[in-house]
Amino acid sequence: MTADPSSPADAAAPAAAGSTAAPAVLAARAATPPPDGSGGVLGREHRALTLGIISVVSLIAFEASAVNTAMPVAAHALDGIGLYAFAFSAFFTASLFAMALSGVWSDRRGPLAPLFSGIAAFGAGLLIAGGAQGMGMFVAGRGVQGLGGGLAVVALYVVVGRGYPERLRPSVMASFSAAWVVPVIVGPLVAGTVTEQFGWRWVFLSIPVLILLPLAVMLPALRKLPRTAPGPDAGLRGILGSRRCLLALAVAVGASLLQYAGQHPDRGALLPAAVGLALLAPAIVRLLPRGTFRAARGLPAVVLMRGLAAGSLVAAESFIPLLLVTQRGLSATLAGLSLTGGGLTWALGSYVQSRPRLDPHRERLMGLGMALLATAILLVPLVLIDAVPVWTVAAAWTIGGFGMGLNISSGGVLLLKLSRPEEAGSNSSSLQMSDALGNVTFVGVSGVLFVAFGGGSIAAGGAAPATTGGAAPVSHPAAFLAVFAAMAVVAVVGAVVAARLRPKAVDGPRPSVEL
Repeated sequence: MTADPSSPADAAAPAAAGSTAAPAVLAARAATPPPDGSGGVLGREHRALTLGIISVVSLIAFEASAVNTAMPVAAHALDGIGLYAFAFSAFFTASLFAMALSGVWSDRRGPLAPLFSGIAAFGAGLLIAGGAQGMGMFVAGRGVQGLGGGLAVVALYVVVGRGYPERLRPSVMASFSAAWVVPVIVGPLVAGTVTEQFGWRWVFLSIPVLILLPLAVMLPALRKLPRTAPGPDAGLRGILGSRRCLLALAVAVGASLLQYAGQHPDRGALLPAAVGLALLAPAIVRLLPRGTFRAARGLPAVVLMRGLAAGSLVAAESFIPLLLVTQRGLSATLAGLSLTGGGLTWALGSYVQSRPRLDPHRERLMGLGMALLATAILLVPLVLIDAVPVWTVAAAWTIGGFGMGLNISSGGVLLLKLSRPEEAGSNSSSLQMSDALGNVTFVGVSGVLFVAFGGGSIAAGGAAPATTGGAAPVSHPAAFLAVFAAMAVVAVVGAVVAARLRPKAVDGPRPSVEL
């Protein structure tokens, strides 16, 4: 990693780091923006693109944070409680396929087509869900949203790689995290108010109109991005028929079958579970960079760490409100507010990692971030002791959020540095897929541990039944301890992987995703 961002040679680092051939280096320099970056990400040259990116990410973040508030009301109104979980899984499985598709599409044709197609699909999915007359149509709309979100998020990573000089990319990645802060804080409140005053449909129907402004702002800047010469397989049929897209389709179908089996725990679920596993396991090994699961140095370790970080955080975070409600008697609102500080410090961590003087220490920042996350996860179950104040959770999660800000944004910067320009799309999609797979894997593992250690006896609806005489709720400390201990171990493994982030030889061959 270069310590001098002003060096012209270093400006071509994404290509030069993995190729010794002069033509490849020259091509990379031609495709990489000049490293002047005068005025920063909000300077005259980059202002429109930056504001457009922040606006798109903010809208996606608002929808993601608001949907949890509106979803129960929507499912009840559509008489579809039985399909409630599939409204979430449809988004996830569709986005898995779309991430791989966007990576191949961006590499072969450039990021503009998948970006605008993704934003259009995201808006269309919102309209379908908002206008749904039945739960089946609502689930379909969520799937279309997932396609759009997966296409857009990977294309945005490629836009960052092509539209900004290397020294500005950490600041852009920090803006990604900052764009989530306000939506995460106000999204549930706004969605709840809109749902109560105007109906749940307007949570979905109001967002597509807002998408038009960032598109108009970004379009002139996007047209100035370096063009990608279409290859022989750059047509839609060639892209959809690529090995990577077919593998992603296998992952999506396999994940869907496993989720179906998880929703129907009987003998009839054994066949779809077996088929799903047979599709998912070999496909995901081939989708991620070679050496990912053995933490090979460089890019594979970056991709692996993203899955470990995202999965351990989301799994632990999913059980915090349940712990506070059932073990300490907090209301659902107060339990949810305990997580708010983590969103603020996440943005702070992203800002800290964007400082130019910290660029030579990016791998250490990522390791520190994982260590802070592990510490936060270990602190949470202390509130199972009655003498420990419940605000300990809020304090712990501010530590974890800061660690994630250091880790996630640095991971995106490091991935672009280790990727050739023509591989940025596929490698960015691998990073996002590792994120999504980490979420579903470790949330599932946590659920199994929770039930195995007695947590399944907690009353449905979130609150444990109180004992006679108004005593404290029924306690299940072992179940929560198992979950948080396991996720802390996952975070510690991520901290260990940090030692593998730097490639052994800068000029050696760089692992990449096969297309």
